[in-house]
Amino acid sequence: MSQAVLSNKPLENTSVERNIHEMLKDAPTMNESNNAVHSGTAPPTPPRMMGYIPSHPTSLPLTSTTAPSSMPGTPISPTQNGDPQILKSQQSKIETIKNWSISTYKCTKQLMFEKLGKTSRTVDSELESQIEQLRDTQRKYSNVLRLSRALASHFYHVVQTQHALGEAFSDLAQKSPELQEEFLYNAETQRNLTKNGETLLGALNFFVSSVNTLCNKTIEDTLLTIRQYETARIEYDAYRTDLELLAQAPRTDVNTTRLEEAQQNYDQHRTHFEKLRSDVSIKLKFLDENRIKVMHKQLLLFHNAVSAYFSGNQSALEATLKQFNIKVKSPNSAVTSWLEQ
Repeated sequence: MSQAVLSNKPLENTSVERNIHEMLKDAPTMNESNNAVHSGTAPPTPPRMMGYIPSHPTSLPLTSTTAPSSMPGTPISPTQNGDPQILKSQQSKIETIKNWSISTYKCTKQLMFEKLGKTSRTVDSELESQIEQLRDTQRKYSNVLRLSRALASHFYHVVQTQHALGEAFSDLAQKSPELQEEFLYNAETQRNLTKNGETLLGALNFFVSSVNTLCNKTIEDTLLTIRQYETARIEYDAYRTDLELLAQAPRTDVNTTRLEEAQQNYDQHRTHFEKLRSDVSIKLKFLDENRIKVMHKQLLLFHNAVSAYFSGNQSALEATLKQFNIKVKSPNSAVTSWLEQ
């Protein structure tokens, strides 16, 4: 009896193994499983075996992740609530853009008609001649500034070369006993030239800095006001032309309203134009006085420094820099450490 029971166990094991092999054959391949995962489709369902019911689900349950359409606690924005302050701000921005567009159109039209000779323009002959003279002065001073910078740059390299040449003579004087005296004479001469050259270079840099301030800051500030004046002149003429056209139009209620509005715009731009014209006249007057004062000082410095250097008058050169309170810093001097200071 025990032998019969033992003989049945191998048969049961063999049957279980065969059922497992058949299940594995019927299962989907790895490629099919990957395609199902990436494409979002369910893998092919294997045919059901007799007496076998799969316990795993064929698809995963997906929950909705979308946000709710409305939250009861969300605050309402001021624009949705009809805040009058926000609405007023938006209306003011729209009105500003509208006025800017109209003004730009009128000024462009006025400028084109002036170039074509189809309209008149306000002319101040005396003021415009002064403006043109100022622009010509700036062009000429800019040329002087460019040449002065070139002179200072070239002379800086001359001083550097003289300094290096003096060091070379001094080194050769120690290594050539037979020519030591001659090398020492030349080394001392180059040192003196270097010292005087650094003094003249300080005067040239001061001259360049002052002329640069005059051209690119002082004169440019006045030219900025002049450009504002020219823009105001175009706006004034544009609204003046509109006023003249409306004054010649037939008298209707609409034209009367437009005429009153044009008169207000004309008065406003005329006041602005006259104010800028007065500002330009005052700035031109003070600029001319300042220019004469500055250039008188700088031209005197330039003449005295250059004359003293090329005549070999070291004391006169140093006195010139003291007269204008110019401190000379050697281009070859090393920066002192904080311990020495």
